[in-house]
Amino acid sequence: MTNEQRETLRIRAISSGFTVLAIAIFKPFGLDLTQWQAYMHLLAMFVIGFVACLVTDCILRYIFKMPSSLDNGVDYIIKRNMRFQLINTPLVTLFLCLYRHFVMNGQIAGNSLSWGNFLETLVIIAFCSFIIGIYWRFQFRSRFLTAELNETRKMNEKLQESQHSEVIKAVTPPSDDITLTGTTSDTVKVNIKDLLYIETVGNYVKIYQLRDGKVRSDMLRATSKQLEDDLSAYPMVMRCHRAFLVNMQQVERIVSKPGGMLLDIKHCEDAIPVSRSNMSEIKKKLSE
Repeated sequence: MTNEQRETLRIRAISSGFTVLAIAIFKPFGLDLTQWQAYMHLLAMFVIGFVACLVTDCILRYIFKMPSSLDNGVDYIIKRNMRFQLINTPLVTLFLCLYRHFVMNGQIAGNSLSWGNFLETLVIIAFCSFIIGIYWRFQFRSRFLTAELNETRKMNEKLQESQHSEVIKAVTPPSDDITLTGTTSDTVKVNIKDLLYIETVGNYVKIYQLRDGKVRSDMLRATSKQLEDDLSAYPMVMRCHRAFLVNMQQVERIVSKPGGMLLDIKHCEDAIPVSRSNMSEIKKKLSE
């Protein structure tokens, strides 16, 4: 069992324990009418809540394809936790209602399966789930943000190393000049050293590069995939987003934001977004 799996089990156990503690304090479902049996029911409810959490985790992992991975960043974790609560709350409610009907109803009247009991249980579990969600969100948000900042710092160090590395120069083709063609007869001449980034704009691409010390742009009727193939011989030109290709040699720094990561481009104030799917490829390239 990995450390991440152990932590997930610990979180689910604490969350289930908090819910049972709230039930023990307020004693709904007629638990105030029982004596030692109440402790048995509370223990059973803890097991039910814990099992329901594991079932919800399996639903998210195998049906919604959202594994519990800390590597995907804080926004992914928050989104996953919201879906977890939306699924887990009615699931725990259903399990508890079945337990009340088949086990508790024989000892305490009024626990039979009904819409009234279901709504009562749903309100209690939803309240507990809301409080637990706030607790874990603040508990882990600072931790994830710290981890992202550390990762961004390391990536910037790798970026600076790659920009001054002789290895990059060794694999760079001898010719820095290339002519890009589109679906029409129009062409754009580009010097790779001066290329900043390429942006997709509808059926066209906008090519930003330095000319005479100033940032200029040229429009070309083409797709970014076509230009990505044309520039495949230049390892420093990479896709960072479905709408952007960027020259990593012209990236000033990598910035971590709540909504994702951005690439600050040299010689201008433009910041290019990095999609989560392309982030791993950029990390891989920088590591290499």
